[in-house]
Amino acid sequence: MAFRSAVITFPGSNCDRDMAVALEQIAGTAPHRVWHGDADLPDRLDFIALPGGFSYGDYLRSGAMAARSPIMQAVIAAAGRGVPVLGVCNGFQVLTEAGLLPGALMRNAGIRFVCREVALTVANAQSLFTAGYAAGQQIRIPVAHHDGNYFADAATLDRLEGEGRVAFRYAEPVNGSARDIAGVLNEAGNVLGMMPHPERAIDPVHGGTDGRALFEAAVRALASA
Repeated sequence: MAFRSAVITFPGSNCDRDMAVALEQIAGTAPHRVWHGDADLPDRLDFIALPGGFSYGDYLRSGAMAARSPIMQAVIAAAGRGVPVLGVCNGFQVLTEAGLLPGALMRNAGIRFVCREVALTVANAQSLFTAGYAAGQQIRIPVAHHDGNYFADAATLDRLEGEGRVAFRYAEPVNGSARDIAGVLNEAGNVLGMMPHPERAIDPVHGGTDGRALFEAAVRALASA
């Protein structure tokens, strides 16, 4: 059976095509393109992606309005059933605002937009998304964000670390994120939010392929299941 994925597009998304291209290259089938105003997702999805961008122009708070779009109720329900959900950059912000992940993404330390390739350390190599990496492996992935400073209270941070839910850490100063967190998982391990853009690092002509293993691991695991 063909791999069935979906990419959600909000007003202001600007990485939805990048995400769709990445999924099609890795899985061999084009994802469904779903508009934020739709009430339902396609049937029998294997994977859902919330892409980067500036949904609703980051009005109020980044991701706050997108988290209340009609389609998000279907995304929340799908995540509750165990469907893998990946939120990248603005998608990560939407996931926190929707309550699918803990914490919040605040304005970068230094109040500057950061757009460059950064070094990440793989903190958890046992999740659906990260099984293609080795624990402690250092990879390089592009970032492009103004509100990527991850914040949570100390008890939440301790719990995330204790439960192995920190997926990636920055290996260098980037945006002021608490404990250098670049990506986190939900309790079930089927929802990942991360600020760096793995979909921009799957082809050598774009400068690197370190993001490719994330998509390959997910597709491989879901295909075998």
